[in-house]
Amino acid sequence: MTATAIDPYARVHAPGRFLHGLNPLGKLLAPLPAMIVLVFVRDLVTPLAFLALAYLLILVGARMTVRLALVLTVAVPLGIAVLGLGMAVWADPARVDRSVAVLSVGPWTLYGGALMIGLATALRLAAIVALALAAGVTTSGPDLVRATVQQLRVPYRIGYTALAAFRFVPRFGHELDVIRQAHRVRGSHGGRGPFAALARWWGYLVPLLAGAIRHAERVALAMDARAFGAYPDRTERHLVPFRRRDVVYVAAMWVVSAAILLAFFPWVLA
Repeated sequence: MTATAIDPYARVHAPGRFLHGLNPLGKLLAPLPAMIVLVFVRDLVTPLAFLALAYLLILVGARMTVRLALVLTVAVPLGIAVLGLGMAVWADPARVDRSVAVLSVGPWTLYGGALMIGLATALRLAAIVALALAAGVTTSGPDLVRATVQQLRVPYRIGYTALAAFRFVPRFGHELDVIRQAHRVRGSHGGRGPFAALARWWGYLVPLLAGAIRHAERVALAMDARAFGAYPDRTERHLVPFRRRDVVYVAAMWVVSAAILLAFFPWVLA
């Protein structure tokens, strides 16, 4: 059986936010060469250029939320600073440029060469994370599974079983919220302190486990009722096609990545 139509009830994305309308595999494939090369670069400018490219993609192509804004403006810069300083402290002083002393505490000295190495390492990791973030914040789990089944020919028994397992997580969150509200209404495990908190969480465990078992049984019955696994393939209700715009996006990202590498990467090391 083959798929015949694109989902007519698919959510319409905000105009200009083009990343949400691309195929998940294309969004993962586009930055992959740059992410691989970033593992091996040692300068500061190359990862900084890719970090700027990732920020530009997110700002232009993704829907901005408060959480995403905090990640971009607070978490990433703070992570670069903390990781860069930590890597600088761990660097071997005998293998770095010791012409400039940044900080001295007793017999220990932090040199400028160590600080540059730590900052370069932090920028590389931040650029890799930011490039992956551009795909991650604009891709849903179901669409990624559907794309792997439809384009990569992953057996649907594996893909949709994994999708069903992923959907247990928000279900557990909902069940836990319901259980906590029920306990508050009944006044169970009141009080403060570590022992009262431990008693509350212990009271959540059994009903949460019972709810998980009931949900698993319902999912299993629903899959059996739809003859899941009875045939080698199934009709797809929701299509995630690989369109011409996905090819253009992947090609454009590869060209821009190559241009950045040719412009900044020190191919010939002194």
